[in-house]
Amino acid sequence: MTSYLNAIILGIVEGLTEFLPVSSTGHLIIAGHLLDFTGPKAETFEIVIQLGAILAVAVLYRQTFLGLIRPDGRRFSGVNGLFLLFLTSLPASLLGLFAHSAIKEHLFTPVTVAFALAAGALAILVVEKLPARNKVCSLDEITPALALGIGCFQCLSLWPGFSRSAATIMGGMILGAQRRTAAEYSFVAAVPIMIAATGYDLLKSWRLFSPDDFLLVAVGFAVSFVSAWIAVKGFIALLGRLTLRPFAWYRLALAPIVLWIFW
Repeated sequence: MTSYLNAIILGIVEGLTEFLPVSSTGHLIIAGHLLDFTGPKAETFEIVIQLGAILAVAVLYRQTFLGLIRPDGRRFSGVNGLFLLFLTSLPASLLGLFAHSAIKEHLFTPVTVAFALAAGALAILVVEKLPARNKVCSLDEITPALALGIGCFQCLSLWPGFSRSAATIMGGMILGAQRRTAAEYSFVAAVPIMIAATGYDLLKSWRLFSPDDFLLVAVGFAVSFVSAWIAVKGFIALLGRLTLRPFAWYRLALAPIVLWIFW
C-alpha cells in the first residue's frame, strides 16, 4: 500500500481536479505513475478517494439534494429533478457498462491521457469561441432534452484525461446553458453517475484492501473531501469573471510534458 505522504498527495490531486475541467482520472494516472503506485490496488484506492470528492459536492449542494428527496416547490426537485439526473446519467452509464473492460485495458495510460488532455483543451477553446446562447440560467430551467443532451456529451469523459466536468459543462453551453449553470449542473449530475461507477468498481475489488490499509484510505478520503470543497467553491466564484480558457491552456501545456515523460 502507499505511504501517508502519497495518500495525501493523491487526495489533493483528486479533490482539486475532480470537478474542474482538467480530468481527475488523468491527473491520478499521471500522479500514480510518478509515485510508482499503480496496479489494481492503486486503482481501487483512487476510486475510494473519489467518494470523498463526491461527498464534498453533496454537502455543498445539500439543499438541492434534499429537494430531490423532499420536493420544495422548485422545478429541479422531487421526481422531476430525479428524472433529469437519470437522463443525464443514462448514456455514459450504458456505454461505460459495455465498454468498461476495454476502457480500463486500453485507455488508462499516461500517453492516452496526454492526447485526451489536448483534445479536451482544443474542444474548450472551440466552445468558448461560439456565440453565447445563455437561454438556461438556473437549474430550474433545465429541460429533459437538455439533461439528455448533456448526458450524451458526458460519454466523452469515458476517455480518461478528457474530463467529465469539461464534457458536461461544454455540452451544457453548446445546448444553451449559461456557463455557471452548466457548471453547477455538472457538479450535481456527477454525484449519481460517480456513485454508480465507484460502487461498481468497489464491489469487484474491495477485497484487495487489508485492515492495515484502512487508515491510509481514510487519510486520502478526508484530504480529497477538503480539497474538492475548496476547488468547487473557488471554481464557481471564478466563473463569474473568467471563461474556461485558462483551463484549456493549462491542459495544452501539460499534455506535451506528459508525453515527454512517459512516451
